[in-house]
Amino acid sequence: MLLLRRLADRYRRPADRRFGVRLLGAAAVTALAAVPFGLLVVLVETKWRPLHRVDAGAAGRLNRIALDHPAWTRALRVLSDHVWDPVTLRIAVAVLTCWLLYRRAWRLALWSGVTAVAGGVVGLLVKLVVERARPAFEDPVAHAPGYSFPSGHAMTAMTSVAVLLLALLPFVPRAWRPVCWALGIVSVLGVGFTRVALGVHWFSDVVGGWLLGLAVVAATAWAFRGWRTDTGHAGEALTDGLEPELTGPHPEPDPDESRPVTS
Repeated sequence: MLLLRRLADRYRRPADRRFGVRLLGAAAVTALAAVPFGLLVVLVETKWRPLHRVDAGAAGRLNRIALDHPAWTRALRVLSDHVWDPVTLRIAVAVLTCWLLYRRAWRLALWSGVTAVAGGVVGLLVKLVVERARPAFEDPVAHAPGYSFPSGHAMTAMTSVAVLLLALLPFVPRAWRPVCWALGIVSVLGVGFTRVALGVHWFSDVVGGWLLGLAVVAATAWAFRGWRTDTGHAGEALTDGLEPELTGPHPEPDPDESRPVTS
């Protein structure tokens, strides 16, 4: 029994060290992604004048354009309220998560669900802390409830598009993957533009949503990649997706889980 205990301790220590390094790495990546967001929060809270001028100038010009072009404004409403709205994007991620469960890709499904839920919760908490008012115009073209910073639409677009891309890239031919990334980037940028153009968010609200969403995805994706490294899997997430083996008959192979990993 003593010998078995010593052997178990011998193999457990390297795994524990790797787990600790993975946690530190996740914290570092999250911090690097969150630093610009933290700086932006400070500028918003202190009402930094240059930022206020940029926000007010963009909002005023786009409001005038929206008032002068009602057809264009209606198109923006359709995109913002039905195509790129948070409900639609979250349903897409929920369907993806259920499909991953059906494929028995348990960890990828868990990553998908946790990333979506964490993004929504973190965004709501930050809104309640900052309590920034939305833009106000004499002739508004749209209305939205709640606080303004960060933009929930922009943050949901960032997290949802990232989840969909990183999970589904294995099914896309390699030559078409840059096209998928381009469509994802256009969607994320388009969401931000519609929110500012409709006058329901400041420009800095949208940038804040993008940065915070990126921080959440960076943290959860780093943790997922850490598991893959420990189980001997390889692949480049931005070109192959988080789980390249998903297209095979066994999307979640765990050849190393049943035995200890030596250093």
